[in-house]
Order: sequence, then structure tokens, then C-alpha cells
Amino acid sequence: MQLDSPSQFSKTTLTLHWIVAITVISLLAVGIYMDETGTHSLYPWHKSFGFVIFFVILARVIWRIKNGWPVPVSQYQSWETLLAKVVHYVLIFGTILMPLSGFLMSAYGGSGVDVFGIEVVARNIDPENPMKSMPHNKAIASFAHETHGLVGYTLVGAVILHIAGALKHHLIDKDGTLRRMLGSSV
Repeated sequence: MQLDSPSQFSKTTLTLHWIVAITVISLLAVGIYMDETGTHSLYPWHKSFGFVIFFVILARVIWRIKNGWPVPVSQYQSWETLLAKVVHYVLIFGTILMPLSGFLMSAYGGSGVDVFGIEVVARNIDPENPMKSMPHNKAIASFAHETHGLVGYTLVGAVILHIAGALKHHLIDKDGTLRRMLGSSV
């Protein structure tokens, strides 16, 4: 596989970035919508896509480790470089923690995990009321639920900063950063 160069990202980098970006932004939007409206009918889709994207995220992290961090297109002020590094680390760790915490929340909460109709973790059915589930471990499920919410809103902020940074590079700095992320060379 071709690695990134200072002037152009590889097809692997671009593909993994855009699949993860579009899926995670969509899942964040759907998650917030479900939380605010109580639309439970979307949970199976949310869980399924979250489960699948976790493996793409792991591939992206492994690729980033193998490939190294992207070389900046230009020289920037130290605060910009630091902010970019912080945002990138938040995005990397956040995208790992979101599906992981969602999985743990559902699995330990007793709700089970189905992936497009395939049972990965069975529901823990309450014997006294078969229409309800019982948690396997309420403390872990609760911690995972809190983590899922906190990391979710943190990711929303990081995504906004990431997009704002890309637009700044493109519209103000005119340095080719965004063009490189869209597949062009700089």
C-alpha cells in the first residue's frame, strides 16, 4: 500500500478518513436526535452502524500508526499546531471510545447488541417480565452510558473545530490542506 507523501495523501488515508468522518458525524447527529426526541426506533440502526464502524476506526488507527501523522502543508503559529494536535487526538480517541462505550452500555445494560439483525450479545431478559431486560452489571452500563454522552458532545466540539480549521486553511491561509484531504496534491 502506498503511504502518504508531504504533498498528497494515499487512497487508503482518504478512504478511511471519509468513511469514518461521514459515518461518525451521522451517528452523532442521529444519537443526539434520538436522545432529545426519544425516537427509539433508530437504536437498532445506530447500534449496527456503530458496531461496524468500530472496526473501520481500528483500521484507521493502525494505518495512522503505520503511516505516521500528516506533515503540515505550511508553517503555522505554535498555538495553531498545538490546537490541531489536541483536536486530532480527541478525534482519534473519541472515535474509538464512542462505539466501545455504546457497545458496553448495551451489552452490560442487558439490552443486547444486534448488528443488522444478527445477535452479537443476547438480551438479558427479565424472567418476571419478558418484555423488559435486566442489566448484567448496572455500574458498568451506567459508566458506559455517561462516557458515551460525554465523549459524544466532546466529539461534536472537536468535529466543529476540525471543520473550522479545514475551512481556515482553505479560505484564509489558501495553503492546500483541504485540497490534499480531497485527494489533490499540493
